[in-house]
Amino acid sequence: MPNFVRRAAPVPALVVVLALLAACVPARARGADDGRPLVLTTFTVLADVARNVGGEHVRVESLTKPGVEVHGYEPTPGDLRRAAGADLVLDNGLNLEAWFAQFVQDADVPHVVVSQGVEVIDIADDAYAGTPNPHAWMSPANVELYVENIADALVELVPEHADDVRANADAYRAELREVQAELVDGLAAVPEPQRALVTCEGAFSYLARDAGLAERYVWPVNAEQQATPQQVAAVIEFVRERDVPAVFCESTVSDAAMQQVVEATGARFGGVLYVDSLTTEDGPVPTYLDLVRHDVRTIVDGLTGGAS
Repeated sequence: MPNFVRRAAPVPALVVVLALLAACVPARARGADDGRPLVLTTFTVLADVARNVGGEHVRVESLTKPGVEVHGYEPTPGDLRRAAGADLVLDNGLNLEAWFAQFVQDADVPHVVVSQGVEVIDIADDAYAGTPNPHAWMSPANVELYVENIADALVELVPEHADDVRANADAYRAELREVQAELVDGLAAVPEPQRALVTCEGAFSYLARDAGLAERYVWPVNAEQQATPQQVAAVIEFVRERDVPAVFCESTVSDAAMQQVVEATGARFGGVLYVDSLTTEDGPVPTYLDLVRHDVRTIVDGLTGGAS
């Protein structure tokens, strides 16, 4: 069984806690800050997308904070209270937040899985056979489906603002199409011999599919505690065989394993990529659109020898 599913085993005990908390919090409680309905998401990327769609009509919060790894996150009692008091809960699904799905289903709160309708890519690893790669948001084309699902949920939540929500969704979809074009066009400039994306986590299957890049990674999902010698050796062999010019690692994990690949192959460390979390407002990727643009620029610069 995949590690990121197994880590969630202790969560059923939290269901009891959630049930007790839910009894103390009115269902569909209004956000305490300003009276708007509270939309709670599991991580920062979803929160940003939901804010763009909901606009001023809802208050959106993320359970995880900027910079926090989502795969192995462990909910706190405060998270349980927030979930019980939310008006709507949005999660990614595809086994990303197994820690959350096991107890939110017992809360008296509307719950929407925003990845519904996405053409899923399975994790290309024998240990995870048949397991969907959860990082569908790394394709802006997929996020258009996220937007549609979020808009439908928000229209039901605030029907009096349905026209605004639909207009916001249309405008954001237009931005997503622009970023998708930047992704495809930018990575199309990478010469064929260098068209390989080597990262710490296997989080880029959807991006690689869109851009026509071969994908290789050290571990399949960030629930892995550390890279095994076999995993590192396999990546070293791939980099040598393909003469890959640069390798990358994600912002929420240590790059120690990838630095071993750099030392063994002479490939450059191309830079830090963002996947599971946005940064604070003063960081490099405060929004999802910033995240995609940053990653594309970093990958292109790394593979073509530009400044990362």
